[in-house]
Amino acid sequence: MDSKRLIIFITLSLAILLGWQEFFAPKPVPKAASTVTATRTGSDTPSAPQPADSARLESGQRIVVNTDVMRAEIDTMGGDLRALDLTQHGQTSDPAKDFDLLTDKGGRVYVAQTGLLSAVDPQLPTHKTLFTAEKTAYSLDGDKVEVKLTAPEVNGVKVVKVYTFSKGSYEIGVRYDVTNASGKPLPLSAYYRLLRDNKAPEGESYFAHTFTGPAMYSSEGKFQKVTFDDLDKGKGEHVKNTADGWVSMVQHYFFSAWITKPLDGNGVCAKAEDCSYDIKKLGNGLYSAGVMVNLPVLANGATESITVPLYVGPEEYATITKLADGMNYVKDYGWVYIFASPLFWLLSKIHGFVGNWGWAIVLLTVLVKAVFYPLTAASYRSMAKMKALAPRLETMKAQYGDDRMKFQQAVMEMYKKEKINPLGGCLPILIQIPVFIGLYWALLASVELRQAPWILWIHDLAKPDPYYVLPAIMAITMFVQTFLNPPPTDPVQAKMMKIMPVAFSVMFFFFPAGLVLYWVVNNVLSMSQQYYINRQIENARKASLQS
Repeated sequence: MDSKRLIIFITLSLAILLGWQEFFAPKPVPKAASTVTATRTGSDTPSAPQPADSARLESGQRIVVNTDVMRAEIDTMGGDLRALDLTQHGQTSDPAKDFDLLTDKGGRVYVAQTGLLSAVDPQLPTHKTLFTAEKTAYSLDGDKVEVKLTAPEVNGVKVVKVYTFSKGSYEIGVRYDVTNASGKPLPLSAYYRLLRDNKAPEGESYFAHTFTGPAMYSSEGKFQKVTFDDLDKGKGEHVKNTADGWVSMVQHYFFSAWITKPLDGNGVCAKAEDCSYDIKKLGNGLYSAGVMVNLPVLANGATESITVPLYVGPEEYATITKLADGMNYVKDYGWVYIFASPLFWLLSKIHGFVGNWGWAIVLLTVLVKAVFYPLTAASYRSMAKMKALAPRLETMKAQYGDDRMKFQQAVMEMYKKEKINPLGGCLPILIQIPVFIGLYWALLASVELRQAPWILWIHDLAKPDPYYVLPAIMAITMFVQTFLNPPPTDPVQAKMMKIMPVAFSVMFFFFPAGLVLYWVVNNVLSMSQQYYINRQIENARKASLQS
């Protein structure tokens, strides 16, 4: 298997993977909002009920919050986070417009909700309670800004919901301050959930398609994704109780997550039974990913605060790895995670040195080719020896005519005499395939490349080359490689190998520029290595003939 065949094999593999996701993965029909239920253990207190859900989101007054990285809208109905625009990230279709991650407009629903429940007081504030706020607009002035929403006092219980936004951060603190003046102990549970429809995220395309849907992490089950299709079928297995997890909605480049155990802080769950996770299909065209947290019984006259962070932002490796255990898994590397994750770690280190993601890709490709050079050299030496035997193969083919059996026997005898392993050019390349595919997924899933420029006409490494220069170079390099490899003995196959570079290069016209850049550099280096090794072998052959 020569380098060009390898590229064709990988391209076909990626096409099959992407084609399956695009055309055969069922597109589910969405449904209604309910929350997670939790059962108190080790207590005689009855379980908290589930809040009732209506067929649509109800609305109150909007409170607008502006920071240096986001614009958020909080609805006084339930204190829901109903909209969140990322001001440092533009839309795929129009980079001048802020990327709207959370929204309840334009036929889309993707919001964050919370509420309090108690078996002894059904009037605690939920996502159906109308809160009040001091102002309708807040702006970051300093390092932090707090937005306080007050619920109506009922039965002597005072509840204030506080959002805390921080400078330069996509992590939002969501706190409940509860004061119990009811005259009796108050058992409490708090629920946190993300509601979303199943529509594809803005900017998703056939060649840039990753997992979209609910996911959670726990020390027991590790990272678990649940597809919308599974939820439609009443499936979707995941860990139900854990003390150190998080639950999220994931899409290409961005995600949101409720974090019950931050990496650098204390968790809200004393034990696994205190946190119940639930991912389900609902009844109003939505899907829910949430967690119910059982809180300590609040004594009469006491005040308690509970904070659960909400992350809403990009899947930036340097940021998410500091949030919670296992958060790096939201970058969808699929089955090649074991290869893709360290490759992206290395890519990010190189970027920290050169300051440009395009040049970081170039240098990473050079480094990977250098590491695999011994294997590549062995493969090219084997192919060079086979290429040198091409005239003899043609003679033997003419000699044996249509007797394919004798021809193959003679070929194998010649390989044995010349000490050539016919698989010698294939096996070293096959070993590298998982790494190459891993690098493909590492580049595809990296929000760091989104709207990141390289040079001249390449202003977004996550978009196709606007002038198709890189795909054209890719086609040329693939065509040139056909002259460096041993020609196939079959004339039909030989013609196909000449046509294939052009045919398969068409696919690269639609690939993100960052991916095509990797393949172009990889091809140029492969050609250089192959030419160098071919010259070495040819010089050695000439020297042996002269001696």
